[in-house]
Amino acid sequence: MPKILVVDDNAAVCTALEVLFSLHDVDTERADSPAVALEKLAHGGIDLVIQDMNFSDDTTSGAEGVALFHRIRELDPALPIILLTAWTHLETAVDLVRAGAADYLAKPWDDEKLMTTVRNLLALGEAQRVAGRMTTARRASRERMARDFDLCGIVYESDAMHEVVTLATRVAHSDVPVLISGPSGVGKEKIADIVQANSSVAAGPYVKVNVGALPADLMEAELFGAEAGAYTGSQKIRIGRFETADGGTLFLDELATLTPEGQVKLLRVLQTGEFERLGSSQTRRVRVRVISATNADFVQLLRSGRLREDLYYRLNVIELYVPPLVERSDDILPLARIFLGEQGQLSAAAEAALLAHSWPGNVRELANCLKRAALFARSAFVTLADLALPAATAQQAEAAVDGEPDREAIKAALSAAGGVVSRAAATLGVSRQALYRRMERFGLKT
Repeated sequence: MPKILVVDDNAAVCTALEVLFSLHDVDTERADSPAVALEKLAHGGIDLVIQDMNFSDDTTSGAEGVALFHRIRELDPALPIILLTAWTHLETAVDLVRAGAADYLAKPWDDEKLMTTVRNLLALGEAQRVAGRMTTARRASRERMARDFDLCGIVYESDAMHEVVTLATRVAHSDVPVLISGPSGVGKEKIADIVQANSSVAAGPYVKVNVGALPADLMEAELFGAEAGAYTGSQKIRIGRFETADGGTLFLDELATLTPEGQVKLLRVLQTGEFERLGSSQTRRVRVRVISATNADFVQLLRSGRLREDLYYRLNVIELYVPPLVERSDDILPLARIFLGEQGQLSAAAEAALLAHSWPGNVRELANCLKRAALFARSAFVTLADLALPAATAQQAEAAVDGEPDREAIKAALSAAGGVVSRAAATLGVSRQALYRRMERFGLKT
């Protein structure tokens, strides 16, 4: 059961509130003075405080209530506090609400209104605790993974990307082929790097081949090697990529462009580790961990016959799908700052534009955008104009930042909220995530 601490020197008030809350399955503790209240709070387990403004018979200024409020705030900035006040203390109560109190109620109070406020605050508090636990768990998981594995400098914040990286580290030590799929430019090569860096053959050769960039008539020679004179213009033996990668890892990017003949040879290598150079009958044997990547639609490739079904299933023992950037928007600003480096900072409108854009070219497009913006920016801040994004995106960004709080407004809101970001965000009329971004940009901390 949630627990409320009622702080009032009037026993009748405490009893009335205890009866009211018991009817709604809410536990209650009472304290007849600030000292007792602080002692009970020190033991924990309190979800909400309802406090009076005066605790001495000869005092009516409300100063005791103000002092207790600020003392509770020091102990727990997130604990919701409802003030019970007489009409003479209304102005003081309003000031405390601005300083972070959840609400104030005049005596005598309305039971229905009080219970509505209490339910909302308890629900909000529980949601914040759950979110806090999830955030803490995610942060701990990422720190543990960064400590235990070589993540090759990957930058991300989204849960979607965290799942991909986690799976990559889990399958790295097995020797089975890994197929990395996803749209062009999402960072498939970086995931391949993580798999290789944490594999049992990490100390061996790591050979990368962009199959799509190889001429069709030289593709087999590049991958499997060729004897001198095996094709027109070849004057010496060519060592293929499989031989070069022996004892290590071979990363085949844009695998779907491999010729039918090359697919047959690749299937054989995967099954037996054996192949022949072009123009040779001598069978050679290698031990190579194969990681492949493609942005192609496998269903269409298989239906059209452009990819052998047996090769697909041989390569697709483990598939890692890297989602497009538009589906992991939490990664956009961290990546943008990395690409921008020390060359400047993003303006609020620029940040909004980056988040509003759909990024059809994914991370590659984002990188190019920021490099271009850094080159043309005329000040320390990269502006919306510097990004040169489509007009529709610019309009969305301008609408998003219209009326956004400046540094002083944020400082005032945080102070009034006792450092509780969610309350400050509600006061400012922005999302908590947006407020965190602006705090980071202004160098503000809670």
